[in-house]
Amino acid sequence: MSSFKQFLLSLLATTVSIVLTFGTAAIIDYRKNQAAKREMTMMIISDFDNTIALVKKIDTSLRECRRIQHNIACHPEFFDTLQYNIPTQMASWIIDEFPETTEKIFSSNIETFNIIGDVNFVNEVSSFYMKRRKYKELIMTEIKDEVLEEDSFESLDSLLEIDFPQYVFLNMGNLASFKDSRKKCMELMNVSEEDIAAFNRERKTKHDKSRTKAQIDKALEEYMKYEEALEQAREKLKK
Repeated sequence: MSSFKQFLLSLLATTVSIVLTFGTAAIIDYRKNQAAKREMTMMIISDFDNTIALVKKIDTSLRECRRIQHNIACHPEFFDTLQYNIPTQMASWIIDEFPETTEKIFSSNIETFNIIGDVNFVNEVSSFYMKRRKYKELIMTEIKDEVLEEDSFESLDSLLEIDFPQYVFLNMGNLASFKDSRKKCMELMNVSEEDIAAFNRERKTKHDKSRTKAQIDKALEEYMKYEEALEQAREKLKK
């Protein structure tokens, strides 16, 4: 009887040990997955913010171009004075591009979908990036091509042919759509504006530290290079 009781206690101890081992491992894996999910979510929404910031910048520029064009249309005598104000406005964003690093991580890695685990969020993010590609193709590229034509601002007729009212209208619709997608994604993943601000601060701090280290390494490398050259010159003089 005593040995049977001892057997049961031993079996119980073994079972508890197995449960604790696998249970702890499961908890650790769960926390790691949740942290990875949160990190990916923050990266995506932060990327949304960068996109929206550029579209806002374009919106401001296009509205100013529309105003200048309207003034010239109403007062053609000002054409010679104002004709190059439009390309000057466009210069504020015409070489800018959307960063695609986060989109590539999201789109090319099947593990991303497993980590996030929310079909609605994944679909909304995919929709956002699809809209961004279309925006780049149909609005940004088209405007750039039209504005960069050699004779776009050489005559009153060619300047008035550029449909800035339409571009402003289309840009405004796309901006509203991008903002709507961002809002939906934040709601789906229970992310607040404070969360995003904290994430951006943390990432900036990490970036600054990394950049500082790189600057120090570069400075030391330059120091050694010039110090070595001076030392060699000194040795030659001694001879």
